[in-house]
Amino acid sequence: MSKKQIENPRVVSRDEWLRARKELLEKEKQWTRQRDALSAQRRELPWVKVEKNYVFDGPNGKETLADLFDGRSQLIVYHFMFGPEWQEGCPSCSFTMDHTDGALVHLAQRDVRFAAISRAPLHKIEAFKKRMGWRFNWVSSQNSDFNYDYHVSFSSDEKTKGKVYYNFEEGEFPSQEAPGISVFYKNSSGDIFHTYSAYARGIEPVVGTYSYLDLVPKGRDEDGLPFTMSWVRHHDRYESGYLADPGKPYWPADAVTAAEISAANK
Repeated sequence: MSKKQIENPRVVSRDEWLRARKELLEKEKQWTRQRDALSAQRRELPWVKVEKNYVFDGPNGKETLADLFDGRSQLIVYHFMFGPEWQEGCPSCSFTMDHTDGALVHLAQRDVRFAAISRAPLHKIEAFKKRMGWRFNWVSSQNSDFNYDYHVSFSSDEKTKGKVYYNFEEGEFPSQEAPGISVFYKNSSGDIFHTYSAYARGIEPVVGTYSYLDLVPKGRDEDGLPFTMSWVRHHDRYESGYLADPGKPYWPADAVTAAEISAANK
């Protein structure tokens, strides 16, 4: 928990505050209109037909990508960082997924299904999902090219080269797994199309906690941290402050140091 205090805030009369607030409101309205325009452009992106028959391991057996739509025409996939050798899912992906279950019933009313997909074997996914208390559909792509085709898992050869293709460009990435969101559409003939993907900070719109933090005086309060989101824990570990195993497959190399600093500051 951050203990930083806000020093010497600007304190004014109610009238002066109201004038400043109205000036900001005009900018907020401009941003809202810009966001709506950007969303419209997102919906106008061209589509790519999905030619591969992806098959996943799910709670009810083998499930195809088409099965994940479950009667709807639109599917949102969250690429959850959970590698085959890992013992638990990534804390930052878990933080994101903590915002998901409440939206499922509402998404269904707008012709949308949701699924998380990871390369971890199903038994690990099921155990971790139970521990976290989640209800959303989560399947394993361990025996599929899906994660590689959508650039959220990287081969050993890619990692050896030092750069991988992520977020639509070549660059360094600290893990063999990466987060992302992909969107698909299935037409009345059963054809499936890939319509959108977002990675890195492109995922932020679905993280409600950040939207709340952007409203408060301290904001996200991450500038002085060893790395962005280093404060995040699995929701059952905030009390202990435990961050990551020594192998830290889902965090940058200084994760353990960050955990030690956090523990010392508690």
